[in-house]
Amino acid sequence: MAEKEVMLHIESLRKEYPGVIAVNDVSFDIYKGEVHIVIGENGAGKSTLVKMLAGLNTIDSGTLKLEGREYKPENVLDAQAKGVNIIHQELSMMENRTVAQNIFIGREPVKGFWIDKKAMNEKCRELLDSLEIEIDPSTMVRDLSIAQQQMVEVAKALSFQSKVLIMDEPTSSLTSKEIDNLFRLTRKLRDEGTSIIYISHRMQELMEIGDRVTVMRDGAYIGTREIKEINMQELIMMMVGRKIENAYPRNYNEPGKEMVRTDKLTGLRFRNVDIHINAGEIVGVAGLVGAGRTELAKAIFGYDPIESGAVFLDGKKANERHYSTTRAVDAGISLLPEDRKKEGLFLDMSISENIVQAVARKLFKNGIADKKVENQLSEKYIKDLAVATTSGEKLVKELSGGNQQKVVLGKWLATESKFLIFDEPTRGIDVGAKYEIYSIMDRLAKEGAAIMMISSDLPELLGISDRVYVMKDGELAGEITREEAEFTQEAILEVALRGKERS
Repeated sequence: MAEKEVMLHIESLRKEYPGVIAVNDVSFDIYKGEVHIVIGENGAGKSTLVKMLAGLNTIDSGTLKLEGREYKPENVLDAQAKGVNIIHQELSMMENRTVAQNIFIGREPVKGFWIDKKAMNEKCRELLDSLEIEIDPSTMVRDLSIAQQQMVEVAKALSFQSKVLIMDEPTSSLTSKEIDNLFRLTRKLRDEGTSIIYISHRMQELMEIGDRVTVMRDGAYIGTREIKEINMQELIMMMVGRKIENAYPRNYNEPGKEMVRTDKLTGLRFRNVDIHINAGEIVGVAGLVGAGRTELAKAIFGYDPIESGAVFLDGKKANERHYSTTRAVDAGISLLPEDRKKEGLFLDMSISENIVQAVARKLFKNGIADKKVENQLSEKYIKDLAVATTSGEKLVKELSGGNQQKVVLGKWLATESKFLIFDEPTRGIDVGAKYEIYSIMDRLAKEGAAIMMISSDLPELLGISDRVYVMKDGELAGEITREEAEFTQEAILEVALRGKERS
């Protein structure tokens, strides 16, 4: 068998921050024309590593070789010029610019002295069509959903002619159809000789798209294996250093009384939605992008306006006149939003300050914060949720994705909510942190809370939910229960695509 050509050689790479060695003496090769998976828990050093490769982070020590020649990117533009591009985990779109402007920023086609907008939009349309992305190039990015913005990020990276393309959590907000399109294009690029470095926490898709996998833990290199020669359980053991028997820890309880009910609820992008959730239940909400899932959640929480219909909590109508998030919280409703960094956290504030945010009005009735009280409350949830931190004074932006999600959860648990809405609760967090989030959700349900979980990860929905509602085009298209023989991904997709109850 012919020896494979090395596209990128990584040798003894190291990156250190004050008090933390993020990447420690990491060495391995990326072959030409392969999809090379890099996995590990949050804090394993994956993102730090690929940011060094893409010119986003400086290299403290170690060497890189691209096609046999020394490669030391000075910045992102230098890396792009040399053929290394990255699709970022965190969205970096310019919200007040169009899709086309975002994709071709700094590379706009010109006619004379002016940008040729028509030519730019046409080039953008061709690119989006190749990805089967149905978005108008002239649409402002601020008007796109998180999933649509993610696809624009993908399109932007693919607009460069890359030797090495780094995909850092590219599918975290995508539906099954969009993931299929991305995988189709990824395989096409691989077959044309592009090397793909792929990071994701969705284990099943790694097994589907990858050729080889490298595992990192605590900043160090653990090993590289052929995907076809390793199974899921072996990978998880390499990642976390322990065995996880059940990916979805759930003790299904006998449901209690009805806790939540909507009556012909109508709002932004959804209409006439009737759902009910009982105490002790976790009820999933599935649907393709644009189905209205997030809009429904935000309306129930008082964030988006309700045009008509009602929300009942514990038998009482919650959405009386001037319904708002404040009234929703007072009624016992909480929302862990899809975009935790923009909508769920104050990144430049401490863990303790974030945890007390939702109860500050009740906790400090005179409007003056008491640091001792704040610390006592926050320490309780830091301990209960096992937030990995040396102090409650640590800034939230310094935490991993999984620990940030725990801080959002701690904020809402402090309100003692009866009804919690989780919108994409495990987006961008690793398998170990996912297990912890699922365990917390199961515990809350056991204690009598009602939980609504929106997720694009169908195995997650099926593994955690008692029942799953399916939405399509803003309407409730069907409901599938765990007791049914067809409690499957195929059944959910059938309802999501057809938009009607299965016979």
